[in-house]
Amino acid sequence: MSQFGLIEHLERQLTSSRRLLGIVLAQGDAIKVQDVEAVLARLADVQAEMVKRAQIERERDLLLQKAAATLGVPVADVTLESILVLVPLGEANQARELSAELRGLLAEIARVHAQNRVLIRQELAFLDHLMRVLTGVPAAGYSPFGEGGTSPQPNNLVDMRA
Repeated sequence: MSQFGLIEHLERQLTSSRRLLGIVLAQGDAIKVQDVEAVLARLADVQAEMVKRAQIERERDLLLQKAAATLGVPVADVTLESILVLVPLGEANQARELSAELRGLLAEIARVHAQNRVLIRQELAFLDHLMRVLTGVPAAGYSPFGEGGTSPQPNNLVDMRA
């Protein structure tokens, strides 16, 4: 283990990120086939993984504090590159590679998650529309009778009362 545990930490982040990507991909598949139970199960998986990631973030904070103390700078000023001056060249290069992979995974997770949100919104909009059609309730802001929103008086072309 290195002085700061940087490689080990990045590997834990990558492992977690790979799991999270797998979960959001599976969730997207479940949304596409309208498998509500699988969508909810993947949501529970995301929440469980986020609990694990919170621990990883605490480790990251400790790593940054240790590096800041060694460098004599505020924690907010610590960057990957500033930490890498403290480690051997081979470890620094490996850390750069792992960090780049991590950034790519996180970008892909964000992309898939955003895509899943769009799919869910589409499904919910369809369900909302379907429920309105089935119940006869018009969409908010729309009235087939104009601005007043109430049914007009029937226009009798022929008065049959006479």
